[in-house]
Amino acid sequence: MAWMELLIAGGLEVFWSTFLKLSEGFTRPLYTVLTLAGLAASFFFLAQATKVLPLGTAYAVWTGIGAVGAVIVGVVVFKEPVTALRMLFVVLLLTGIIGLKATAR
Repeated sequence: MAWMELLIAGGLEVFWSTFLKLSEGFTRPLYTVLTLAGLAASFFFLAQATKVLPLGTAYAVWTGIGAVGAVIVGVVVFKEPVTALRMLFVVLLLTGIIGLKATAR
């Protein structure tokens, strides 16, 4: 269950970071509210996951999911550039997430 909570927390991190960009520096009220609600929900699920999982593993996986997800949203939704080096580092992030999951107790 803790890994599912962590996956939800990571997905919510992608949610709130996307709406953070759309909030244009908290100048657009609806997107600002969605950002803050997503942030609170993401922290809630992260907190639940850390009851069981090691803090370092949970935090690294949470930020990794958020980072990889934000890159994907950036490329697909915001038409950010895709470069070979950028994709290499995304693969390295994914490798780290998988490695931490595989070695967690």
